[in-house]
Amino acid sequence: MSDTPIGREVLVVANSRSGVSVGRPDRVPDVRRRMPGATVHELAENETLDEVVASATSRENPPEVLAILGGDGSVSRAAHLARRHDLTLLVLPNGTFNHFARSAGIPDVDAGLDAYAAGRVRPVAVAEATVDDGDPITVLNAVSLGAYPEFLAERERRTSLGKWWGGAVAAWREMHDATAVDIARGGKRASVWSVFAGVGGNDPGRIATMQRATLDDAVIDVRVHHARGTRARAIVSLAFGERTVRVLRALRLMPPASDIERILDKDFEIVVQPGSSPDIWVHDGELEEVGRDGFRLRVRAVPEGLRVYLPAP
Repeated sequence: MSDTPIGREVLVVANSRSGVSVGRPDRVPDVRRRMPGATVHELAENETLDEVVASATSRENPPEVLAILGGDGSVSRAAHLARRHDLTLLVLPNGTFNHFARSAGIPDVDAGLDAYAAGRVRPVAVAEATVDDGDPITVLNAVSLGAYPEFLAERERRTSLGKWWGGAVAAWREMHDATAVDIARGGKRASVWSVFAGVGGNDPGRIATMQRATLDDAVIDVRVHHARGTRARAIVSLAFGERTVRVLRALRLMPPASDIERILDKDFEIVVQPGSSPDIWVHDGELEEVGRDGFRLRVRAVPEGLRVYLPAP
């Protein structure tokens, strides 16, 4: 039997700020117990994930695995850094929604630790999002502009209320203040409430495809919500839970199918026109500011772009 401690090749970064608002227990002791050989780093207030990973990979014995204990934003950034430093990603979900982790069959921290113990590594498809001539950003789930980023920005202004009440107030405000976005693609212009570009083919009946349906499908599934209906429908269309969508559709509150354009492509590009409303966009729930002079957004599928520990079939 080997005397090598389990997890010796793993760097675990724990983002203690993930899930705090919903009172999740501290899972760091469980990680230390099950991977006693791992290097566990709890992210400090003034640290970034980028700095921690860059420091660890520059040492004499760099890690081979990057484990992230956190929510969707932390997992997405860890995926970007795992690709940059040629590391395998281990997801230990500890956020509010955990979109990618659920798609990967990892509902909680214990399931992630089980996946590591099973040693099953698979490549999965990802996307790269680029604004103008900037550096590509790894995307695990979806990119969006329009109503959803505006909703998130409004909710973040009300963090003291908590996510639920902050979201309710933000939705109410956006129902009155949402503004259509002018975009261009392939020489054609359109006024839209929102654009969602998800990784992999997804349910054709959804608009807000914030959680991917497959891990291997290297395609960008785009939903363009044309601004033909009311602001209220623009906000209602952001519902992503399956049951919620079914209820809203039964009540005829969702936008009609004629207002939604679906595009399947491996490389999707649009231009937000100068003077149009958004100066922000979202990738995997993370807001990015771009300025108000218009911008070009490109989302490109990358087959087998990331190595991930996954549960055994």
